[in-house]
Amino acid sequence: MKPILFVDGYNVIGAWPEAEREGWPLDESRDRLTHLLEDYGGYSGQEIVLVFDGHRSERMTVTVETRATLTVVYTKHGQTADQYIEHACGRLPVYREVRVATSDHLEQTMILGRGATRLSSRELLGELSQTRTRAQTPHAKPAAGNQNPLFGGLTEAQREQLEKLRRQK
Repeated sequence: MKPILFVDGYNVIGAWPEAEREGWPLDESRDRLTHLLEDYGGYSGQEIVLVFDGHRSERMTVTVETRATLTVVYTKHGQTADQYIEHACGRLPVYREVRVATSDHLEQTMILGRGATRLSSRELLGELSQTRTRAQTPHAKPAAGNQNPLFGGLTEAQREQLEKLRRQK
């Protein structure tokens, strides 16, 4: 069974320095976080549930959008993301690995009591950045002078000997 990561969406957006620096509106920040977590789910192999508060909205029911590697949940009016996450963690089997990304200290205490691992919003943002960098590194183009991976692993003396052999023909 895949590990599961619950993310308090607005909490992470509030801790996201890039969103503040660039002055993204809330809907753009939501979209960018959703896309980042969707990529992260593909790289990490985790099941990810991104939860946005509907606490101050007029939404009367919970809305769930299921994507390839991500589930996005908008809670109903009067329900916070923290409440949704606590309830969802409580319904999971005790042997399931659960992590929760939030910087809300009360929420962190509650989920630790339920056996989940906490991850601050800043730690999650750092993890997203590192995972994406690591995933892209193998796809980087080789340096121009090192097109042949076999030749690139040789010492200078070995290259000179091979060049001499090649020119003798």
